[in-house]
Amino acid sequence: MIRGIRGATTVDVDSEKEILHSTNELLKEMILHNKIKAEEVASVFISATNDLTSSFPAKALRKFDEWKYVPVMCMQELDVPNGLSRCIRIMIHYNTSTPQREIQHIYMKRAISLRPDLKEE
Repeated sequence: MIRGIRGATTVDVDSEKEILHSTNELLKEMILHNKIKAEEVASVFISATNDLTSSFPAKALRKFDEWKYVPVMCMQELDVPNGLSRCIRIMIHYNTSTPQREIQHIYMKRAISLRPDLKEE
């Protein structure tokens, strides 16, 4: 079965270095906490808010050798009034038998505010 694994993070400034660093950090946490193996990933969608234009966040994923053949797509997040700025969101579509309630969605930095209901106690 394919499950969606969500994650989000933010950057302080729109720079390639910040975007790639924060994306890399988020991906590593998503992979670690969900024991993701690249060969079991169907695809990855990555979105960024319209105030991030210095780099494609997917470039961070391409630095992981074992992820070379995983289809990845970047897109622009909806521009919603009062939405979280400088935000990168990731959705990994993963083949797993893990029950949905056991999937660990990762929210970092200011993106924690997106899903306070998932915050660890």
